[in-house]
Amino acid sequence: MSERFAIAVDGGNSKTDLALVREDGEVLAAVRGSLSSPHHLGLDGALDVLDGLRREAADKAGKNGSAAIAQLLLAGVDFPAEEVRVRDAIAERGWAETTRVGNDTFAVLRAGTERGWGVAVVCGAGINCVGVSPDGRHARFPALGAITGDWGGGYDLGLAAVSAAARSEDGRGPKTNLEQAVPSHFGLQTPLELAEAVHTGRIAMRRMLELAPLLLAAADHDEVAAEIVDRLADEVVALARAALVRLEMIDERAEVLLGGGVLSAADADVVAAIEERLQRVAPLATVRRAESPPVVGAALLALDELGADAAAQRRLREELGAAVAQLEDQRAPVEVE
Repeated sequence: MSERFAIAVDGGNSKTDLALVREDGEVLAAVRGSLSSPHHLGLDGALDVLDGLRREAADKAGKNGSAAIAQLLLAGVDFPAEEVRVRDAIAERGWAETTRVGNDTFAVLRAGTERGWGVAVVCGAGINCVGVSPDGRHARFPALGAITGDWGGGYDLGLAAVSAAARSEDGRGPKTNLEQAVPSHFGLQTPLELAEAVHTGRIAMRRMLELAPLLLAAADHDEVAAEIVDRLADEVVALARAALVRLEMIDERAEVLLGGGVLSAADADVVAAIEERLQRVAPLATVRRAESPPVVGAALLALDELGADAAAQRRLREELGAAVAQLEDQRAPVEVE
């Protein structure tokens, strides 16, 4: 039985999953920690989180040597130069014989399909997209927020909910149940009280991210909330369409995988709306949520490079999916302030 193993990392803006997996698909250890995005923590801060998780996993698995490959897919690694800096820093630490670093969108794409190509749209704290063509070409987006034209992450949705609540209260906008629900989430009575709490620093702006699930739930019965979620669907379609056009896949039977906390929490009607709108310009495209967690995609990419067979990949999906499910309730995500 082979002893070669891989380190797989899905590092996001709220949590990080790290797994040690053998090339036959056996999961040796899976651990979860706080965010590890270099964009928020800086390179040194991100490496501290990753090193701690790797040591924890190695202790659990009884593995002290180097892995055959380390596959790290991280939020906030959006440019080639950032990938190189993280890769070189990990390589210096001797984690593995080979180190691969990329954006976390690649994890969602590989977790969702065995084809190796398609489009993935990830909506967590922010929103991002990647496309991979059958011949291996990539379409990527900087995903730096408003300065690169982005809208639709959990933070944007939460801020839109706060704005709608305030406008409902003072009469500039239509009435919405968000007027009560948004401040109530923070233990307050009115949008004006919430505005003052944010303005004076008692409530961090970053906490607006917490409102995304509330907004999604409200969209079923509140017209204003529904309009915001409708805009999110349009933004997902815009990203997927752009990736398909850039890769000349607009007429292909392309799979579009949806991932990230926001799109995972959205109901089936949102997914259906995204597919219906995308098929107006890409009639053969299909849209669905990635069923496996992103760290599975990182691990599968590592096994691909090790030449693992289909049986090993199936075993990995089953074992690592179950391991991540066990981690869900053990450690709450930590959001960056």
